[in-house]
Formats: sequence, C-alpha cells, structure tokens
Amino acid sequence: MLLPAGVAPEARLLLIGRALRAFTDGYVAILLPVYLLALGLGMWEVGLISTATLFGSALATLAVGQWGHRCPQRRLLLAAAWLMCLTGLLLAGLGGVGDLWPLLLVAFVGTMNPSSGDVSVFLPLEHARLAESARGEARTFLFARYTFIGALCAAVGSLATVIPQSLTDAGMAQFDALRLMFVAYGLVGAAIFFLYRALPNHQVHEQTAPPAPLGPSRGIVVKLAALFSVDAFAGGLIVNTLLALWLFERFDLSLAAAGQFFFWAGLLSAGSQLAAPWVARRIGLVNTMVFTHIPSSVCLILAAFADSLPVALALLFLRALLSQMDVPTRSAFVMAVVTPAERAAAASFTAVPRSLAAAASPAIGGALFAAGWLAAPLVACGALKIGYDLALWRAFRRHGEAAS
Repeated sequence: MLLPAGVAPEARLLLIGRALRAFTDGYVAILLPVYLLALGLGMWEVGLISTATLFGSALATLAVGQWGHRCPQRRLLLAAAWLMCLTGLLLAGLGGVGDLWPLLLVAFVGTMNPSSGDVSVFLPLEHARLAESARGEARTFLFARYTFIGALCAAVGSLATVIPQSLTDAGMAQFDALRLMFVAYGLVGAAIFFLYRALPNHQVHEQTAPPAPLGPSRGIVVKLAALFSVDAFAGGLIVNTLLALWLFERFDLSLAAAGQFFFWAGLLSAGSQLAAPWVARRIGLVNTMVFTHIPSSVCLILAAFADSLPVALALLFLRALLSQMDVPTRSAFVMAVVTPAERAAAASFTAVPRSLAAAASPAIGGALFAAGWLAAPLVACGALKIGYDLALWRAFRRHGEAAS
C-alpha cells in the first residue's frame, strides 16, 4: 500500500486495519436491520439498538480522551481489536436467544457500527497515531488516504450482503447464514489484533510530545465539538442501517439491490474524499467542509419526497458524492489547530460529543419510521446539517490554516 511522501511506514498498518474494519462495517450496517427483524424485533428496536451502539462508542471514546494518555496507544488499540472480536461472536451467539436486552448490552459495549462513518473507539486512537506519522500538507493527504480507504472498503463490504443469500441457495438456513456474517466480523477483529501487534511500542519523531490532556487548545476544541455534535445528531437520524430500512420500506428494495446501492454510493464517497485535499489546497479546509456539505443536504431533503426509486437513488448518489468530502478535511483541521501533545485528547473530545449526539437520534428516526413518517428523518437530517454548515462557516471562515 503506497503512502504519501513524508509519512512514517507504520501508517501502513493503520491503513490496513482501517480497511479491514470498514469492510465489515459495510455489510453489518445493511444486514443488521435484516438480522434484527428476523429475530422478531420491530423498526423502533432497530433504531434503539443503533442508539445503544453509538452511545457505548461515545462513552468508550470519552474514556480514551480522559484517561487514554496514561496507557500506551498500542495497548489500547489491541484491546479495541479484541472487543471487536467479542462483539461479532456474541451477536452471532445471541441470535438463538432473540431477546432485546442482551442485544442492547452487546451493542452498547461492543464496536458495531451502524453508520456510514467510523464512530468506534478505534477512531481517536488511530487518528492520534496517524497525526504523529506525518506533518503539514502530508498529514492532510494521509487523512484523506485513511478516509478514502475506509469508504472504498466499506463500499466493497456492502456487496458482501449477497453472501447470506448465496449460502441460503446452497442449502444453509437463512438465519444461520446471517449469523455467520457476524462470526466473520469477529474473526476480522482477531486479525486486526495480530496486525496491530506489529506497531512499535513508542513513537520517536522530532517535534512531538507525549500525549496529554487538553490544555491550551481547549477553547477551540470545545467550540468545534459543539458544532460537530449538531452535524452528528442530524446524521444519526438516517445512519446507513436506517437508510437501508427506509429503502426497504419506502420502495420495497431487495437486500441484493440495497447492497449494490451502498456499493456505488460508497465508491462515490471514496472518490470525493480522495479529491478533498486538492480542493482544500485551493479553497481552504473550512470552505471545503461547508460548500460541499450544503448541496448534499439539499439532495437528501429532495430524496425524501421522490416519487420513484430511480429519482431517489439519483439524489442519494449525488449526496454520496458530496457528503463525505468534509471528513478528511475536518480531521486534518482538528489536528492542525491543536498542539501535538493534545492531538489524542482533541480527537477524542471532538469525537465524543459527535458520538453522543449521534447516539440519541437513531432511536428517534426509528420511532418516526414506526409511526409511518418515512420522510421526516431525511428532512430533519438535511435541515439540521445545513444549519451546522452555516454556523461552522461563520465561526471559522477567517481562521488561519495551521500547518504544524
């Protein structure tokens, strides 16, 4: 795997780990509602379990931000990999139980990701290691590579949703085929554990400092975290799991067709994230975050009222082309405006409010679906995101682009 110039070789391990996690996230987000409905749960329970997943990830990320500097990052990454392994195996094992509360507990404690982005405890740990692996413009390109690989592998992973049907055609019971996919998720977690064992125990780079809690950068981090939480709450209303559920209910889309949609949408997102550094170089990080995000939100609102599947898919594809371009620029912006010692804490403290806010909204989205208001989560998501973009631009449009 080729790295941008000026990037430490160990970043390759983090990129491979991101690729493996994204692949499993790609199919889990789509199969999760099918699996839960097969267990006899309803649409509201699907949203509730998504909320538990995001809320648990937020608390784990908060713990990393508050106390993670006391423990080597490599050790925390290895612990997260084992937690991913247990999450998949327990979800598969609880398929024979079918009760809501054990599933909620595993969702809360585990690493399952129902959204299009990465919200797990891996995120701040990997971000901090990546930030120490490059400097200046090379860091922006490295974060773009990281998010591009994640989006691309998630897109490929969405095609794996056809595997349960193939296994069913070969004679396996459909429910067992679904459970097998969660076993595979757990095995990938074990593979990531052995991958991250190869990471060095200590970083030795010039002009870096040991991880520390937030200090001089606290003010700007708090302001960014507050804004990011609005964006995350909006996105949680229509995470991939709920978007798949919307397509199933609104247009009676098949599982195979949904997998193909998320594949192509993921490819568009991946391409846009790869282009983000070049756009940011010309118009700045903040402008890239804002002026690509607003049109994508407009497309989502229009898709809510589309009267045919082709029109809805076209609008959702256009949204996918634009909606994730802010991800690498946002990460690079946060890492650039804080001191090197604060990067792990900044990554956690900007991720935590996002995860907490996103955790509240899937249950709301699921409840709106259950009440028959299928368009409401999409419209609310788009409107709130536009408000976030305008507030972000107003607060940071004159902010200098740090390049430490």
